[in-house]
Amino acid sequence: MNMTERYQIDGYEPVIGLEVHAQLTTESKIFCGCRAEYGAPPNTLTCPVCLGLPGALPVLNKRAVEYAMRMILAVGGTVRLRSVFARKNYFYPDLPKGYQISQYDQPIGDGGELAYRLYPGERGKTVRLKRIHLEEDAGKSLHPESGEGQTRIDLNRCGIPLLEIVTEPEIFSPQEAYGYLVRLKQVLQYLQICTADMEKGHLRCDANVSVRLAGSERLGVKTEVKNMNSFKGVERALTFEIERQVGVLKSGGTVEQMTLLWDEKHQAAEPMRTKEESHDYRYFPEPDLVNLVIDREWLESVRRSLPELPDARARRFMQQYEIPEYDAAVLTESRGLADYFEEVMTEFGDGKAASNWIMTEVLKAVNEEKSDITDFHIKPPMIAELLNCIQTGQISGKMAKEIFEEMLASSKSAGEIIKAKGIVQISDDAVIGGIIVKVLSENQQNLQKYLSGKTQLFGFFVGQVMKETKGTANPGLVNKILQEKLDELAG
Repeated sequence: MNMTERYQIDGYEPVIGLEVHAQLTTESKIFCGCRAEYGAPPNTLTCPVCLGLPGALPVLNKRAVEYAMRMILAVGGTVRLRSVFARKNYFYPDLPKGYQISQYDQPIGDGGELAYRLYPGERGKTVRLKRIHLEEDAGKSLHPESGEGQTRIDLNRCGIPLLEIVTEPEIFSPQEAYGYLVRLKQVLQYLQICTADMEKGHLRCDANVSVRLAGSERLGVKTEVKNMNSFKGVERALTFEIERQVGVLKSGGTVEQMTLLWDEKHQAAEPMRTKEESHDYRYFPEPDLVNLVIDREWLESVRRSLPELPDARARRFMQQYEIPEYDAAVLTESRGLADYFEEVMTEFGDGKAASNWIMTEVLKAVNEEKSDITDFHIKPPMIAELLNCIQTGQISGKMAKEIFEEMLASSKSAGEIIKAKGIVQISDDAVIGGIIVKVLSENQQNLQKYLSGKTQLFGFFVGQVMKETKGTANPGLVNKILQEKLDELAG
């Protein structure tokens, strides 16, 4: 654990543990063949197994196990070669069986850790992971505003495979929790096992939080906060609950162990129930499933299939493409963006120039379109072609931005636009020299002022040359030849 200055409120510090449920991107559910699909009409993706009808038996989805193994290996955890499914018994209206098939004392994954940064260039922090296990999701309760207190149940989500990732209580501020979740989402997406879309419920987070006197090693009484639908929502909910607990203790009260629901609209957490202990769930081994046994050959095959993860890819980008650490961190934020950059680099040779363009012009356009880089209609070869036109002197950087705007509007390539408009950058020394002589002769008064010491007029002459050529002169050559002409006149 990296030791850093701890977040404190009135002499108290929080201790936070996070439980994240990641919905796996398998085609079917974890124990039956129903489609694991979002957005279908209510109660259309069900069968006797996920409805818990008498006599229906679960059959484990092999792909869900593989995805769990990917995550465990990616964070340096231990994959148990033998794990056990258990029944977790509790009552919810949207839990038709009256129990959830989960894992308890023998999960598929133990240990591991996740490193993250709150901002690029920071030394970083590491959170140890306690366990990673597989389980099935419950249904969804709907409370329509026009329902006059009615609750409707959609059981499409029953049986969707979930991967629960549980940290040790080693997060010490709401900001650290936010940073951890951002990195966890990034790793899940790199592994391509979860879309991590919180708005669709594909990534859900429960937070266990307690406070203690700063410097104490003894944990306080914890509460659990649920119902947070964004990373910023998690940060806000934790801030609220930490301040509430500190207020209780400062007033001489005692924090009660309970579960609270976060109300984003009112920015407050309201009690839901007193907190259950594990024995309240009456766990026992799932009698309808045999133990999950993983052979070492399959485990090693999954290990070999792991993709290059964000930190390793960022380090390679810095070395291979000679770009700064900040650029590498931005370009590897998502697998799609990293792939986009690398595809540009297959047809273009300057890593820093490509990085600058992607981080400014490309990402600006993607954000304005509110799309994803993988759906962006200006594909990497088109950017590479545009950058090559700049590098060879065919067009200037300013011209390139204007061409890019037309590419966005028309989806045409840079070459097509340059040809159609007859855009050619003037890079002939003799032609540029002749234009400079003309500009100087037409601006004698400013020329004399320059020769008398007002060298700031250099920019004025550059502007006049660019105006004369309608922006098509090579800026580097203009500066070079103009300086030579002025130095020659100054004697």
